[in-house]
Formats: sequence, structure tokens, C-alpha cells
Amino acid sequence: MARAFLLVLDSVGIGGAPDAASYGDAGADTIGHIAEACARGLANRAGLRAGPLTLPNLVRLGLGDACRLATGRVPPGLARPDGDASAAVYGCAAEISRGKDTPSGHWEIAGCPVRFDWGYFPRTTPCFPPDLVAALCREADIPGILGDCHASGTEIVTALGAEHIRTGKPICYTSADSVFQIAAHEEHFGLDRLYAVCRVARRLIDPLRIGRVIARPFDGTAESGFVRTAHRKDFAVPPPDATILDAATAAGRDVITIGKIGDIFAHRGTGREWPASGNDALFDRTREGIGALADNGLLFANFIDFDQLHGHRRDVAGYAAALEAFDRRLPELTALLRPDDLLVVTADHGCDPTWPGTDHTREQVPVLIRGGGMAAPLGRLPSFAAMAALVARHLAFTGMPAATPTAAA
Repeated sequence: MARAFLLVLDSVGIGGAPDAASYGDAGADTIGHIAEACARGLANRAGLRAGPLTLPNLVRLGLGDACRLATGRVPPGLARPDGDASAAVYGCAAEISRGKDTPSGHWEIAGCPVRFDWGYFPRTTPCFPPDLVAALCREADIPGILGDCHASGTEIVTALGAEHIRTGKPICYTSADSVFQIAAHEEHFGLDRLYAVCRVARRLIDPLRIGRVIARPFDGTAESGFVRTAHRKDFAVPPPDATILDAATAAGRDVITIGKIGDIFAHRGTGREWPASGNDALFDRTREGIGALADNGLLFANFIDFDQLHGHRRDVAGYAAALEAFDRRLPELTALLRPDDLLVVTADHGCDPTWPGTDHTREQVPVLIRGGGMAAPLGRLPSFAAMAALVARHLAFTGMPAATPTAAA
């Protein structure tokens, strides 16, 4: 009657991966630097939060201990209280996939590391191949594009939103990730039309090995300000090999995926897809999923706000507040778990809000376990795929590696 719940806190990294220097991220530490900023009073915001980072429930699961494994130190405020003898089951994991993007991280968590190099667009302006732009304009019936560069999504919409409305040209941009992003106004351009343009773009860029085309709808006016809406949609390539979702589906198990998991896996093996916008809504859907998941089933959820609203915007106070809000609600989930359920709380990469730029950071991730009959720390896991092995073993189905070796804690 065992069930498994895999929760990804998007971008909640815990210190540079062994190969972080090759990505320009040596020294990045999402949780560590947020905790340090909070301890120094640099993440206070009136009406939002103040003081040291306070995450008692994640600390009880072993978050501070996982940070120690990754970096050799426990961040300020994340040490377990003196006398706490609870047997936390924790570890840290390093990614072996190439890249530091969302699909690579999630696919590896699901047992499918990325062994190939993604395609990327150069840091030039324009950055997209002229023949790609010409084909997109022709086949999607648009009068041209704006942007054609590397950019922050919020900043480029603010800068070009009015021109987009006036000309009807969608705003196209990229980042350090393997992405082609298309922003358009929901009312003036139309949401369905934006999705249609993205589908054309997805087909055209397949030969370039670009991981995702992302629809970025927004609303508002130049006077009131442009705001991205909740109708983002990712058009991803499917994983190259079987994942834990495929294995669960092939075994006839109940599968529920929460948030953007369906998009990340190109809707393959993703079972009942329950979308939601924002961490609170995603948390509510996850609570519903715990009640609805059948025996021997798998629930896979992504909590996006850490990355999308705070990491990329380098908002330390907002990131800290989001972590604390999640932590406050965590007991709502753990109270619903059965004795034979397995809960895994992890992340897919880092997005250190104190780091230069606005891109992801190549970091290790926490692996925090509750249930599943496990009692000893996991140590350092050499691949995110170890989590897929744990889930497969717990749910007793084949199609995934039986186990992944671990190092001593």
C-alpha cells in the first residue's frame, strides 16, 4: 500500500556543485547566502519578513545537515536545536546532467540524466538565426519580432510591451538556459494565438536542440505597468529515455503531477495533471493529491515561486519569505502521510539571489526524506537519479536502476 511523493522546491540549491567553476558558479549557495543575508539583517522588508531565516520544519527534516554535507557548514539559523535527537534522513546530490536548467534537473531526478549538450543562443544582439526568425514570421503569420536578445523577462516586457501592442510583434528573448521565450499581451495578441506561435517555434527549433519554448503572456498597460499572468506554458522536448513517470505508468500505477511537471516532461507518463499558479495554490493541490493518490501511486510536484518570482529577480527578502511560508505549511502535508508513505523533498538546481546576473546557478540540492522505512542519513549522492532509484525501490516496480551508491555522511 506504499505511496511516494516527490516535491521539487524549484531552485533551492545548497552550494556549488563539484563542477560549478565550469559554469561560472564557484561559490554560489542559494540557501547559504539567503540565510547569511537574513542573519545580517539584509533581508528585512516591512510587512513581509524580518530577522534570521526561520525554517524549523525543513531543519527537522535535515536541511541544515544537508547543507553541511554540501559545503562543510550549516548556514545561520539552520542548525538543529540542542537536544534534538530525531533521526532525520537527509543527503545532498550533485547533478551529472549537462546544463543547469529545469528540464535537466527534473529529468535526472526522475532517473534520466541528460548526456548530450543542449543548444544555446549566443550572447549577441540579434541572437537568433535570421532564417529561424524569417521562418517563424512566415509560418506563424506574425509581422516580425521584438527583442531578439538575452534578457530578463520582466525587464524586456516593461521595455517593449507598448511597442508590442502597437506593432503586433511578439517579444522573443532567451537566457543562459536552452530556451526560446515568447512574450505577448493576452488581450491585444491573444493567449491562444501566443500558444499557436510557440507550437510553430517548437517545431522550427527542434534541430537546434533547444530544450524549451516558453509562452510568457502578460497583461496591463504602459501606464499601469505590465504584469506576467499565470498562463505561462512550456513546450519542451520529451526526455530521451524512460523516467520514473514512464515506469510508474507502465506498471499501471496512479500518477498525479502538480504544477509545471506535465510541461517539463512533454506530458509523457504524467498521469493526472493538476496545474496551479503560485506556491500556495500548488501546496493546496498537493494536499488534495495526497488524499486522492491511490495505493502504490506516485505524486510529483514542482513549487515554482522560489525560482520564477525571487531567484531570477535576485530578490533575497522575497525568496526568504517564500521559504518560510512553505516551511510553515509543511506540517499540513506531513500530517496527511500514512506510515508507509515516502516523502522526498529536493530541488532541481540553484538560483542564488545574491549571485551576479539573473540566471540559474550550478549547485548541489538537498535530499530530505520522511518515511519509506529509512532511518540513516543518505550521505553525498553522486547523481540526482538516486532519487528515482529510491522511489522505484519503495514502490517496487522495475524499469529504473535498483540503487545508486552513496558516500559516507
